[in-house]
Amino acid sequence: MSSTRVQPDDPVSLLAALIRCPSVTPEPAGVLDLLRDWLVGLGFAVELVAFEGDGSYRVENLFATRGETGPHLLFAGHTDVVPPGDAAAWTHPPFAAEAADGRLYGRGAADMKSGVAAFVAAAAAAIAAGAAETGRISLAITNDEEADGINGTQKLMAWATERGHRFDFAIVGEPSSAARVGDSIKIGRRGSLNAEITVTGVQGHVAYPEKARNPLPLLAEIVTELSGPLDGGSAAFPPSNLEFTSLDVGNPVANVIPGAARAASMSASTTAGRRNRLPPISGRGWPKSPARRRRSRSSAARRDPSSRRLAARSSSSPRPLPPKPAAGRSFRPAAAPRTPASSRPIARLPSSASSARPCTRSTNRLPSPT
Repeated sequence: MSSTRVQPDDPVSLLAALIRCPSVTPEPAGVLDLLRDWLVGLGFAVELVAFEGDGSYRVENLFATRGETGPHLLFAGHTDVVPPGDAAAWTHPPFAAEAADGRLYGRGAADMKSGVAAFVAAAAAAIAAGAAETGRISLAITNDEEADGINGTQKLMAWATERGHRFDFAIVGEPSSAARVGDSIKIGRRGSLNAEITVTGVQGHVAYPEKARNPLPLLAEIVTELSGPLDGGSAAFPPSNLEFTSLDVGNPVANVIPGAARAASMSASTTAGRRNRLPPISGRGWPKSPARRRRSRSSAARRDPSSRRLAARSSSSPRPLPPKPAAGRSFRPAAAPRTPASSRPIARLPSSASSARPCTRSTNRLPSPT
């Protein structure tokens, strides 16, 4: 393992070191050890606190504090990242923190190891300038924000409260900027809901569909109907939306109609009290043949004009959707092409930025402030 020397007031070098730790939830992979060593070097009292139970996995968290009196500022965030997926599809390895064209690439570069690096650099700058001596600074960092989130921030805050910590201000370093850093500062947070839909059918051979009930067509209709915006948003937040993240039947062969199909979803809700669900699409039952399915959809469209969108999407001869959604309904317009996550550079680097090095621990200890 090579040695990496970082500067206390350089968030880019701090970020690069954090990215090199593959801290996919809930495995810290050394990232909290790095953070602890840096903060101890800046005069913080640091504790690594682990929580487990409540139906979830064990999670390591970090709480650091400096100062005894005065206004108390809390930096809150997380060091865990989502899985990188196929690493071969990345233009730069997800955990190498490679610099290219003045930018830094890696999983967590935006969400939110950059925020954590900025916390440390800001604290170092305040300490060097003497401004930190007029108050208290704390950091509450979890390694479980991207998944269950049960044994992370909420329990860490309760733990800190039990020990007498009270905070006057808090900054959460989640990425919210659009064009440049600081152009958008959020004053609240949307809630979220995770759900799973299961459609149970009857398993059978594809050669005898009349003896089976295929759950996939109905599940596909449900996913199509529920996807997209759920309301109109508010002055402070964008619309609530429902995104499906997985469709699965667990079927290893191609000649068997599955007995059940499941869809996993996450709903990001704007505000409580808004209409956040669409009318149910159940009631058509299981069509026994393609001809009956077509007749069923046609009659449903005549009874309920809002169901014509489903019929149009499911027709054997696809035709464009109507230009406007039915009253009280909404559907998502086609999204503009997006740059793959692996190609989206985040942090701009100085020309002297170093090349990739592995995640290191105690060799990254910051020098004590002078």
